[in-house]
Order: sequence, then C-alpha cells, then structure tokens
Amino acid sequence: MEAVYKNSTDFILLGLITHPTFPGLIFAVVFSIFVVAVTANLVMIMLIRMDSRLHTPMYFLLSQLSIMDTVYICITVPKMLQDLLSKDKTISFLGCALQIFLYLTLIGGEFFLLGLMAYDRFVAVCNPLRYPIIMNPRICLLMVLGSWAGGSLDGFMLTPVTMSFPYCGSREINHFFCEIPAVLKLSCTDTSLYETLMYACCVLMLLIPISFISVSYTRILITVYHMSSAEGRRKAFTTCSSHIIVVSIFYGAAFYTNVLPHSYHTPEKDKVVSAFYTILTPMLNPLIYSLRNRDVAAALRKVLRKHASSQRFRVRHVPEKY
Repeated sequence: MEAVYKNSTDFILLGLITHPTFPGLIFAVVFSIFVVAVTANLVMIMLIRMDSRLHTPMYFLLSQLSIMDTVYICITVPKMLQDLLSKDKTISFLGCALQIFLYLTLIGGEFFLLGLMAYDRFVAVCNPLRYPIIMNPRICLLMVLGSWAGGSLDGFMLTPVTMSFPYCGSREINHFFCEIPAVLKLSCTDTSLYETLMYACCVLMLLIPISFISVSYTRILITVYHMSSAEGRRKAFTTCSSHIIVVSIFYGAAFYTNVLPHSYHTPEKDKVVSAFYTILTPMLNPLIYSLRNRDVAAALRKVLRKHASSQRFRVRHVPEKY
C-alpha cells in the first residue's frame, strides 16, 4: 500500500495504559493528583504574594517554579483525563505541535531555574552579608527571564523540526501526550541523525544547570563544614534540603529520559517516567517546600487563622430575624 504523507491529519494517543481494565479508577487517581498539584502550587503562589516575609529572592524564584509546574501539568493531564473517558483519543497536528513546544519550554525553563535556585542558596549561605546586593530584584528578574528564554529556545528549535518529518501509516502515538521520541517512531523517514542531535542538545541543557548545582552545593558543604555554630549548620541544612530533594527527583527522571541509551528504554518505562515528572513532580514540589519550610508553613497558618477569624466575625454579626 502506498504510504500517505499527511501532516495535517490527527494523531491518536494510546494513553498511559493502552487498554486499561478500570479507566474510571485511573481517572479518579490522576484527577486527584491533578487537583492537589494545581491547588498546592496556586496556594504557594498566593502565600508568597500575600506575606511580606516571603518577599525575598528565594521565594520569588520559588513562585516562578510553582507557575511553571502549574502550566506544566495543565499541558498534559486534562487531555489525558479526557481520553480516559472518551473513545475519541485523537489530537490534532497543531495540538500535538503546541503540546511539544510548551512541554519543551517548561521543562527546559525548569532545568535552568533549579540551577539558578542553587546559586541563590550558595550566595545566601556563603555570602550572607552581600546577599541583598548580589540577589537584587533586577538580577532575580533577569534570572527568571533567562530561564523562560532558555526553555523557549529549546521549544523553538526542536518543535518545527519534529513536526516537519513525514508521518504515514499508523497515527497511533504509544504515549499519553506528544513526547518527541514517541512521535518520531511514526515517521516514514530515518530520524537517527536528528535524534542524535536532539540527544546532544538535551545533554547540554542538563549539564549547564547540573554544573551550577554541583559547584554551588560543593561550596555550600565546605562552608557549612567550617561553621562553628550548630544552629548555623542546622539553618543552612534546612534552607537547602528542600531544594536538594526537588532537584534529585526532577533531574533523576530527566537523566533517564535524556541521557540513558535507547537500549534501556521501553514504551512502558518511558510512559511511567514521563508520568512521574509530568504528573507527580508538579504535585510534590510545593508539598516538599511547604512541609519542610517554616516560613511557608507559618504564612499558611497565618492565612488560615485570618480566614477562620473572619468567618467567626461574620457568624457573630448575623442579624437576628424577628
């Protein structure tokens, strides 16, 4: 049969599990994670905006991480939930391209942002007296803009090339969203050179922030080791531990996806790892920071007490009816 080259036709997403036995149960679990993730990140953004004690460079960068995570999970999960309840699992060519671009932009932006957050912790621990000068509002804004620009550069470079290949025959993407390796498997032409170049690009994007993180935390550990105060060590560890956990989770999944050779990959493993950092990580990030950070926990308690007080005030002043 003659191959038909039509880049304008729809793709079909097979989903996280190709033929789920209990789609309703999977929908309930994924939907619950989605609601918790979006709520937790929006609460984090709100707390940082409302509480003046959180108007610091660290929390400004953290609010940007929450914004990225919120948009990030909204790119893939709503479509995934729709496909679980619908027989029509198609996604348009333009919809697939948009999903790829936003996914690359946000994951790339988060790579750079986590690296810059490590630099922020380095300055806070190793140069505390100069911290307000080095991490001034202008520098923080440039850091954030640089993270978004770096991520979008990845999206602008890879998305047009990926979608320019001819796709013929089966349109079934063995994934729950348009991830580039899964899409390229449907191409009629040899994409090995492009995949090699893409691999090199992804490794480079990983190496830059990982270098920042490694150097920053090496200097932090040396500084903490020479601290004479046990309280100072505890405070430094508390300040950095949340970021270390988030970095370990995020870069661990990214290392599997972008660095390990193809021989270690299977469609099932790839989908599980992708689900981990596209669904679970946006939920875990704000929870880790809020549970392990006293300032965030204190700001949350303050908002809850204020809300409870306003509710009691309303109840007391309800006019009686005669």
